[in-house]
Order: sequence, then structure tokens, then C-alpha cells
Amino acid sequence: MQNPRGLRAAALTATAVLLSALVAGCGGDAPKDGDLTAQNLAWKDCPAPSESEGGGAAPSPLPEGAQWQCATMKAPLDWSKPKGDTIDIALIRAQASGPGKRIGSLIFNFGGPGGSGVSTLPSFGPDYAKLRTRYDLVSFDPRGVGRSAGVRCESDAQLDRYFQQDAMPDNRAEQNAFLKNTKQFNAGCEKNSAKILPHVRTTDAARDMDLMRQVLGDSKIHYFGISYGTELGGVYAHLFPQHVGRAVLDAVVDPTETPEQSSLGQARGFQLAMDNFARACVSDKATKCPIGNSAQDVENRIAALLKKLDSRPIPGLFPRQLTQTAATNGIAQALYSKELWQPLTEGLQQAYAGDGRILMVLSDAMNGRSQNGEYSNLTSANVAINCADEKQRYDTAYVERKLPEFRAASPLFGDFLAWSMLSCTDWPVAGAAEHADVSAPGSAKILVVGNTGDPATPYAGAKKMVDALGKGVGVELTWKGEGHGAYDSKNKCVQNVVNTYLLDGKVPAAGTVCS
Repeated sequence: MQNPRGLRAAALTATAVLLSALVAGCGGDAPKDGDLTAQNLAWKDCPAPSESEGGGAAPSPLPEGAQWQCATMKAPLDWSKPKGDTIDIALIRAQASGPGKRIGSLIFNFGGPGGSGVSTLPSFGPDYAKLRTRYDLVSFDPRGVGRSAGVRCESDAQLDRYFQQDAMPDNRAEQNAFLKNTKQFNAGCEKNSAKILPHVRTTDAARDMDLMRQVLGDSKIHYFGISYGTELGGVYAHLFPQHVGRAVLDAVVDPTETPEQSSLGQARGFQLAMDNFARACVSDKATKCPIGNSAQDVENRIAALLKKLDSRPIPGLFPRQLTQTAATNGIAQALYSKELWQPLTEGLQQAYAGDGRILMVLSDAMNGRSQNGEYSNLTSANVAINCADEKQRYDTAYVERKLPEFRAASPLFGDFLAWSMLSCTDWPVAGAAEHADVSAPGSAKILVVGNTGDPATPYAGAKKMVDALGKGVGVELTWKGEGHGAYDSKNKCVQNVVNTYLLDGKVPAAGTVCS
């Protein structure tokens, strides 16, 4: 099962898999004198995405016919040795359309960590049409992801078996099996990707972004970070406060939390989203809720299904079965967006009748598995980046002590999130810090957008980010909504505030609320 730290933001990437086609990128040469800031990017038409980026077709032109272009930037493998070995960083862009004077590049990171920006940006490109009037829209595969020295841990067949495991063990034998699988996965990462593993920290990706800013010809970075992308944006602002231009952090990760605190917060967040989903189903007077007579009945039936699947999986996508873990993973995926509530309802109806296909499709999207059975490197990169960032290493005894607290936070998701704290067990690289440092004295103002119904990055994280950025830097905007993230919900109020800030430089009043 995927590291729950990835649940905080495989979000937009995985939802894009379900709701639209994904795409990819490549191209460029480093200067011979070793000055990477002087390299010229060779922009070309984008190829079809690689397997590691999620596969699929090359990106379609934008509605008015503009083409997506791809290139490759050279970056140091080890930022402590800037003139040493280099790696390729895959980029994608759509050039500014006008009218209006071009401001510069607007760089996107959609989260994960582990999500391919090269494949995700075109999926959302039409939603950013107004921003493209004055910005080149740019995204990238962060180091360790997709075409950017992507981490590889296991084969597709091995990953199929890995995701079929019982990730919510009930006894010592199941715990031992789960821990063994985790260690085998992590050993595979070391065997197949040892060279890149020490160099995929968020601080490394932030340094890549500052190099990107220079190579793109921008004196300031303009940035739109979503989910984990908010942490990356905060770390960038900490390292390079003088280079921050206009920056938006949406679906905000709490930068002060440990992995345990983050997972516990997610347990509460996903439980809140489940409560809201159940209430919405039974409150629709036009149609009878097909999965329960009351909100509590909906949740009781889901709990009973998951308990049954623990010992008696049902057919999923042949030859795989829908296990308790896969069903929980699929349900969590659907809670990322209200657009997936209807498929979740249909998937639950199917599962009650003994058919697990829809819930398995949802689970596959969370895990980065395509319909042809190939996996992107979303999970591998997610684990590698989190374990490189996070100093904490938990063991089974610690998780067992914490289970009552997690179960109290969420009867449905508590075990799921508690046991996933073991993801970094026996990881070959030491973690960097207790939590991210995003203090950014001297930075330009940064717009921080929190959503009261966000399951993966709970609303309280936005205020924590504002406080951590420091006095006079973070400005909070609240959206009273559902799902992971605010801008891509298409809420007009949120989009108007964000667009006005990015296009005109007008910072909203602190505490502005959209509903």
C-alpha cells in the first residue's frame, strides 16, 4: 500500500488519471563550461509520456490550438558538488497567449511527492487559460520522478503483489508479513536506484527550481504549488526568499508536523470527508441513497464491507481481487474530489453485490497503475522523497501503541494510516529533518489557500503555514468547500482572488473567505 504521506497528494495526479488523459516530456544540452545557469533549453513537441510518467498519448493541443512543448534541463546530481555529475529534469510549457504584457513563467508543482508535472499540467491546462494570458505555464518532473532520474523499486508484477498485501495487520503473523513486504520494497529501491536516493530531498528540488528560474530567464520565481507542492514552495521561499515573486500555495501541508502527526491529521481529515459524503448521499431528497438509510448507516455498511474483505476478498480486475486494503485505498482516493463521489457510490453498490471493479479502478489510480498493468513511479518516488526528507523511523511496537488514537480519529481509516508509518523502515538513506523549514523572512507575500473540507491536507495546515512563513509573508484565503484543493474546484470566488493576485499583483485582505 502507498505511503499515506502520499495520500496527502497523489491527489490531483491520481484524479487526473480518472478524469482526463495524462501526458509527458523531454530535450537540451548543458554548456561545456559547467555553468548550468547558461544552458539553452531545446523546446520541442512533447512525446507520449513514458511508463514512469503514467503512459498514455502525447498531450493534445490547447483549445485554441497552442502546442505543448517539452525540454530537458541539466541539474547537479549532488547540489554540494554543483560541477559534478548531472541529471536530467524534464520540463513542459505552454507559452503565454496574451493579451497583456507577459509577466514571466508560472511554475506548477501538483503534489505527491511523486506526481509527474509533465504529465499532469496538460490535463488541467484549459483551467489555467486566464493565467496563460500573461504567463508561460511551466511544470516539471521533480528529481526522482518520471523522466527526471526516476526512482525504480519493483517490477510491475512485484508491485501488483505488493498492493495485494494486507496493509492493516490484525495479528503478529500479518504484522511480520507486512513488515517483510515493506523491507523488500525498500531493498528494491536501493538495488535499482541507489545513486539517486540520497539526492531527492525537497531541498534538492527547491534548488532545481531556482536553477530553472534562471534558465527560463526570470529574475523572480512565480509559483503555483498544490498539496506537497505547498511544502516545496515553502522550502523554496526559505532557501531563496529574495527570489520569490508571486506565489500561491493551495491545499496546504502543515510544515510543522511530524509524519505521525500528519498521518493522524489525515485520519481525521478523511473521516470528515467520509462523514460529508455519507450525509450528502442521504440528504438528496430527489433520489434515495442506494448505499444506506442514514449517514451512520452508510458508514456502518462500509465498515462491514471492509471487515468482510479482510478475510474474503471479492473479484476485482482479473486476476486481482479487491482486498480490504485495496478497497480502503480506493475509497480514500474517491474522497479527494466531489467529482468522484458518484463513482464511489456506484463502486460501493457493486462491491456489496460481490463486484470490486470500480473500487479497484479507484485504488489503481491512487497507486499509479494504468489499465494495461504498468505502474508509473509515483509510489516509488513518493516513498523515496518522504524517507529522504523525514528523520523519523517508526517500528511495529510504536504503531501498536498509537492504534487506539488513530482508530478514535477514524474508525474507517485509522488502521490504514497508522500502519503506513512503517514505510521508511530500513530505508537506506537517513532522513534530513524532523519537519520542513519554511521560515522566509524577506520574502514577497505568498497567498496561502486553505479548504475547510480537505481530507488530505486538513484546513488547520494553512494557518500553520502562514505562521511558519513568518510575519508579513503568508496571507491566508479560506474556501468553505469539499475535496483536495480549492482553485481546481472551479469555485469562482477562489479563482477570481487567485487570478487577481497572480495577474495584477493585488494581494487580498488577510482572512478573506470564499464559499
